[in-house]
Amino acid sequence: MAHFQEVSKRSAMHPKPAGLVLEYGTAGFRSNAKHLDHIMFRMGLLATLRSKKTKAAIGVMVTASHNPEEDNGVKLIDPMGEMLSAAWEDHATLLANVEQQDLPCVLEDIVEKENIDMSQEAIVFVGKDTRSSSDRLSQAVLDGVCVLHSHNKDYGLVTTPQLHYLVCCNNTQGHYGEATVNGYYSKLCQAFIELTKNTPNRTDDQKHLTLDGANGIGALKVREMERHLKRELQVSLFNHGNGQLNHQCGADFVKVQQKLPAGIKVNAGERCCSFDGDADRIVYYYTDSDGHFHLMDGDKIATLISTFLKELLIQAGLNLELAVVQTAYANGSSTRFLEDTLKLTVRCTKTGVKHLHHVAQEFDIGVYFEANGHGTVLFSKSAEEKIKQLADNPNTDDGRKRAAILLCHTINVINQTVGDAIADMLLVEAVLALKGMTVQQWDAIYTDLPNRQLKVKVSDRRVINTADAERRAVSPAGLQEAIDALVKNYRHARSFVRPSGTEDVVRVYAEADTQESADSLAHQVSLAVYRLAGGVGNEPKPLH
Repeated sequence: MAHFQEVSKRSAMHPKPAGLVLEYGTAGFRSNAKHLDHIMFRMGLLATLRSKKTKAAIGVMVTASHNPEEDNGVKLIDPMGEMLSAAWEDHATLLANVEQQDLPCVLEDIVEKENIDMSQEAIVFVGKDTRSSSDRLSQAVLDGVCVLHSHNKDYGLVTTPQLHYLVCCNNTQGHYGEATVNGYYSKLCQAFIELTKNTPNRTDDQKHLTLDGANGIGALKVREMERHLKRELQVSLFNHGNGQLNHQCGADFVKVQQKLPAGIKVNAGERCCSFDGDADRIVYYYTDSDGHFHLMDGDKIATLISTFLKELLIQAGLNLELAVVQTAYANGSSTRFLEDTLKLTVRCTKTGVKHLHHVAQEFDIGVYFEANGHGTVLFSKSAEEKIKQLADNPNTDDGRKRAAILLCHTINVINQTVGDAIADMLLVEAVLALKGMTVQQWDAIYTDLPNRQLKVKVSDRRVINTADAERRAVSPAGLQEAIDALVKNYRHARSFVRPSGTEDVVRVYAEADTQESADSLAHQVSLAVYRLAGGVGNEPKPLH
């Protein structure tokens, strides 16, 4: 255990709170910031081991995304900018929860199990969001990195997607882009300008966008990026750090509450969007002349992008398989539009972007978005090569060449490593400009079915097991049959339940042809969950 003698001494400066147990989930670790010092130190250790194992830079991002200001969290980033390998999530959970005296033994076990050469050089990239606790916690990560004599690069304040991008750039020796924040702005903004210069009649009104920055890191970074945009996109920024992070603002608030964020002033029909706290989610919206709120969430964003890409592929004469990946939370109207109108392959997978990302990799072009606005587009290496060859071929006719060149710029405006609110914003703005679409015309592509999400407290969420991408309940006995019978009572209806990943609650989703029906179905399914899955407290009450 010679490698880890110093770890024991240093870990005493980052003590583990008694009785605290945390699990590495899709979003890494998240909790109240005061509980996380030992987690950060240990993730610095784990990132170093992961770097030695992969012989590549590994990222550690200190953020709690859309959670309240008092929370914080950490997630590790693998060599190609993707989320941490599932096998190493187990190592992370074990390392986080082991008692201090057993820490060297657990590290030795990981080294042995993964056959890690401890003499291998390691480098860890560290980033943080704007929370008041992030300085202290990112320093704890660096302490963990330094105690194992690893190299580190502290990028300071960056969005989560920027750190994913920087890790990928470094590990592709600059092939994906320059591993600096300025390199990120240059690549994305240059591609955006190249795309939108094909729309010479754009007015200043059409170039204008109102952005709610959630009082988070995304607002700071959009301000930095503006000079690269050369006024081809003119952003009016609200909630830029003048208020509390994610409080009554941000993508999660807008999506869940279905209303404008606090502190934003807009005219009827004005195009608006909101980031979440670490700028990996985005939703669009507007209010109409009657003051009604209209939301374009991840489903609407995926549909807009898919329509655009399919049109370009047809114009370019390229036979590439374009598919859209959704979760069970995707609105049924979006799925029908994609399958019946666009004639695209649609795949449904478990909730959590890591699941969507893996399925999207199976296609030439995979568009994936969760309804919450977290998503991106993946192009296979083969697809990128075919597009580039067509664009570069002097014998390509003008129509096909123009489409291929637009596809090349589209690839460069996208952050393929992870969902990225800034990159997704630039892509949506470019697509609307190129198609000459207003936000109202985009909204009218299809009409969402009314829906409702509820949650039911249970004594043990593990009694709920699901199949078919979480759309069917396998246990407890009789629950799925009860849901099926209830759904038959409503038009255009469906409902599913799934256990929370973090607390003893069961999440209920229902949709139907009217809001009243969706609310009624959600309530009836909640009662079934309460009665068949060990509900605690009072029975769920009707919404109306």
